[in-house]
Amino acid sequence: MSHSRFSTHQLALAGIIAGIYAGLTLLLPIPQYLGVQFRIAEAMTVLPFLCPAAIPGLTIGCFLANLLGSPMVMDWVFGTVATLLAALWTSRLKNRYLAPLPPVICNAVIVGAEIAWFFPEGMSFWAAYGLNAFTVGIGELAVCCLLGLPLLKWAERTPALLKRV
Repeated sequence: MSHSRFSTHQLALAGIIAGIYAGLTLLLPIPQYLGVQFRIAEAMTVLPFLCPAAIPGLTIGCFLANLLGSPMVMDWVFGTVATLLAALWTSRLKNRYLAPLPPVICNAVIVGAEIAWFFPEGMSFWAAYGLNAFTVGIGELAVCCLLGLPLLKWAERTPALLKRV
């Protein structure tokens, strides 16, 4: 079997990750959209460090969460792109302690710009961008470091997540 194709195990794992991500985002009563975000599901964005199936799982989960939870078509697109780019970048890292950085940077830059474009809050784009990139980035940093790194440590001891074939 080619390494570019997913096994049944990986496909199922991607679906489980997508479902958990979307479910956590849609069901938890905490800020998950706009400038102040604290998406618990974003803790899972460190998983591509260990598990290639997390890349499509997180991408599809984010798309579904945004599709069902946000009225903004641009959020469906740009939020999903931010997640995909972060997942691809995370999968290439060599140090697990750096795994939170791609999701923080990608979401701060991309989602921060998206929010500033549509909700400038009476500011210039650049002022709104700076504010939103900061608030999105801080929320992402908190979730990815406080929840994501312990999740990654747990995942390293979970054989079903480590299976790469």
